[in-house]
Amino acid sequence: MLGRMSISRDGAELELPASRKLLALFAYLTLAPRAVARSQLCELLWDVPNDPRGALRWCLSKIRRIVDQPERRRVATPGDAVQFDLGDCFVDALEVLRASDAGIEKLAPERLRALSLLFDGEFLEGLEIERAPAFNGWLTAERRRFRSCHVALLEHLVDRVPDAQALEYLDRWLQLAPFDRRVHERLLSALVRCNRIREAETHLATATQSFENEGLDVAPIREAWRVARSQSTVATEAPVAIARPASSDVIVAPGPRRASIAVMPFVDDTVVVSHAHGSALAHDVITRLAQLRSLFVIAQGTVFALHERRIGPEEAGRMLNVDYVVSGSVRRDAARLVVSVELAETRTSRIVWAEEFRHGPDDAFAVLDEIGNRVVASIASEIETMERNRAILKPPNSLDAWESHHRGLWHMYRFTKADNERAVHFFEMAVQLDPTFARAHAGLSLAHFQNAFQRWVDRQQASDLAYDAAGRSLMVDDRDPAAHWAMGRALWLRGRIAQSVSEHERTIDLSPNFAMGHYSLSFVHAQAGDPNIAIASSDNARALSPFDPLLFGMFSTRAMSLVRLGQFEEAATWAVKGAARVNAHPHVLGLAALCLALAGSLDEARDYAAATRKTLPRYSVADFLDTFQMQPADAELYRQGAKRIGLG
Repeated sequence: MLGRMSISRDGAELELPASRKLLALFAYLTLAPRAVARSQLCELLWDVPNDPRGALRWCLSKIRRIVDQPERRRVATPGDAVQFDLGDCFVDALEVLRASDAGIEKLAPERLRALSLLFDGEFLEGLEIERAPAFNGWLTAERRRFRSCHVALLEHLVDRVPDAQALEYLDRWLQLAPFDRRVHERLLSALVRCNRIREAETHLATATQSFENEGLDVAPIREAWRVARSQSTVATEAPVAIARPASSDVIVAPGPRRASIAVMPFVDDTVVVSHAHGSALAHDVITRLAQLRSLFVIAQGTVFALHERRIGPEEAGRMLNVDYVVSGSVRRDAARLVVSVELAETRTSRIVWAEEFRHGPDDAFAVLDEIGNRVVASIASEIETMERNRAILKPPNSLDAWESHHRGLWHMYRFTKADNERAVHFFEMAVQLDPTFARAHAGLSLAHFQNAFQRWVDRQQASDLAYDAAGRSLMVDDRDPAAHWAMGRALWLRGRIAQSVSEHERTIDLSPNFAMGHYSLSFVHAQAGDPNIAIASSDNARALSPFDPLLFGMFSTRAMSLVRLGQFEEAATWAVKGAARVNAHPHVLGLAALCLALAGSLDEARDYAAATRKTLPRYSVADFLDTFQMQPADAELYRQGAKRIGLG
């Protein structure tokens, strides 16, 4: 499929039917991850309403003759759907996708080379279908995806082989992505190391002209040339004249490193959906991601301009030199609005998160607003998880401020004393490396908060440290929601409840998509505020971040609120959900025991009490109440529950 489509059995190529729609159907079903409804296949390829199902049956009968054997049926028709089972077949496209999903960066050079040789042209070269816009749209998207995979393979191969071999792969990479600055930077460096200075100068002049004609920034390529040339001791003849850029052409680096992201306009897949919807959603996501202040977000004008030039998401991500790229589509499906979103890692062309959101026939822009909330929260959560996991695998002495911060988060979310000590260390490293990094100060504040909350150290001293670090975060960036979140938590430790609520409300005002802001507002209200607000805030936090490391806390604040409302059985249900999370700390287990006791489930309550005391042998209701800031009447309820199970 990576070139003109061909099928072979036992080394002999088979003669393919002349029908282009048959081949298109074959290709589509080969890559489909699950069974596809016949109605969807008919809409994909047959726009004439004569007898699309009859045409589909005819195509499937021909395909069966190609791939089925007496002892092996590979075309299945479960219900009113169609599915291929090609588990015992070799498919070049599937081989590349599996490698991408597993992580191209992990592959050995031999495997990278073998995969790169599978590409013999454009994906399904020459297989466009007239009057089949749905299929051609799919084909365009797949071609972009496989081109990006090909580029990722070549990039990692270039980094693993000697320069003399790398030049061949660099040439192929350059043909696929002529405006990917990384290929130009590597090509110049490789040519210099191979003492081919004149060729490097000629290439730089050509690249400069091409980039300037497209209005693209060529300064990073010139800088790569300067560095490579300064490291070379080979004399050169008179250099090729290179035009210097105007000062307005140079893009100033955005300061200390952050993860970067580009959000491409969402494609409108049906004429029923206004073009404004896809653009509006992309604009909304860009704005809200920028409000989070944790990522470097490419401006709307840049990505929209690339989209207008029909540059796909993967290529745009490389041209912009970002870490991640978001793309998606908007369509109507049986009166429902369907939004599909993908988050891809640029350098490996790996899709790290994908989701489909479906909504009924409500006001379209109101629905897009709700979807925008969920998309932004999901993107932020997925990137944070990726960055945490990447940071934990690097040697500690090689971390920059961004990586140190995420390594601190990795340890902090384990909720053990030893891990929290490591978290403090890495957050302190982050703020030393970059004192202007507000999130690192906020992370340090939260680590000190944990020390105080869990009483792992002197509570007063840790509270003061949490407050001081939160203050530094606010001084660095008063518009970062995480800074106000940290200050709200620190104020709660000091018993300044009204001010804590105000800070958390400010957090949500700055970024309605910041799940931790909703959770912390629930945390404070659950103990000393309005329990109904606490429940709503807990629900908002879970909706925005359903796989959050602090999910146990979101469950627990809901349980506390229900206790205050006298709904003990429901409270016990939510408390048990919190206790079931693998990183739940002893106070969460203690809450489950107390809620179950209030609900009358005494045997189960005693089991959770025993689990709590397995970690903290002398744990009692006094420890629980000293940790939180309950109202007197609510504290008395918990004491009554504790008496029933011997947790006094």
